Order: sequence, then structure tokens, then C-alpha cells
Amino acid sequence: MNYEFLHPDRVMVGARGVVGNRLFLLQVREGRRLLVVKVEKQQLAAVAEWIGAVLDDLGRPGHLPDDLTLEAEYEPDFTVGEITLALHTELGVVEMVLGGVEEDDEATVHLSREWAGALAIAVTRLVEAGRPPCPLCGGPLDPRGHDCPRTNGHRAPLR
Repeated sequence: MNYEFLHPDRVMVGARGVVGNRLFLLQVREGRRLLVVKVEKQQLAAVAEWIGAVLDDLGRPGHLPDDLTLEAEYEPDFTVGEITLALHTELGVVEMVLGGVEEDDEATVHLSREWAGALAIAVTRLVEAGRPPCPLCGGPLDPRGHDCPRTNGHRAPLR
């Protein structure tokens, strides 16, 4: 199914579950329409990094929305497999195309500079609230232990 949100009213991001076993969700609302997609933490982090770099070049956006918390619990419409980002300076938007794992699932979302900036900040906070990275391999440190590939799994790295 194809979705198109050219003037979204809200963009929300969040996670369900406990650290180390979280389900990351992105929601987009335009009027009565709501899209909920499942995304990977690394995908969100890459989106935030790209948006941050683009907005640095464009200059500071106006007032940033401050409430990007998820709406009530909804099941995802699809799982995102690929995210494509583009800056459309003539429209003043960041275009985010969310390609589903299934071929026929796709959503196009136009984000104003303000929504894009707010999304980048919210994603960064969400990602940083998770497990800290291993100082040796960069993988997440699990409270139950960490078999670090850099140590061949023989010892846990120092925390």
C-alpha cells in the first residue's frame, strides 16, 4: 500500500519495551489519517544524523514542535526496510520515503524544517536512552553480558 503525507500535522517517534528489547516506531498524522511504521534504531539514528547535517547547512529552523511522543498503542502498518531522504529547497521540505520490507509498502512524508529538526532531536534522545556502546566494538552493552568480537568473546569489556 502507498501512503503520502505532504502536510503532516504531527510526526512522532518512540519505543515500546525495555532497553535491549525495544520496538521502535514512527508515526505520522495528517488530519484523520495515521501511519505507524516499525523501524530499526540504526535507521532512525541515520535519519537524525542526515537531517542534522542538512539543517546545519541551511541554518536554524523556526520554532520546533516539542511533543513528538507516540499516540495510543497502534500496530505498525508495515516494517521499514529502506529509508530515502532528499532535500527539496524549492518546497522547503525534507522528503522522507519509507520503503517497506514488502515491495508494495511505501510512504512518502514531507517534513518542514521545523518538523525535521524536532524529529532529529527526538530520535537522538531516544537512541541515547538505550544501551551504551561497547568501547571496543561499538556494539550495545547488554546488562546480562557482552561477548565482544574484539576480544574473541573471552572477556567482557570494561564499562
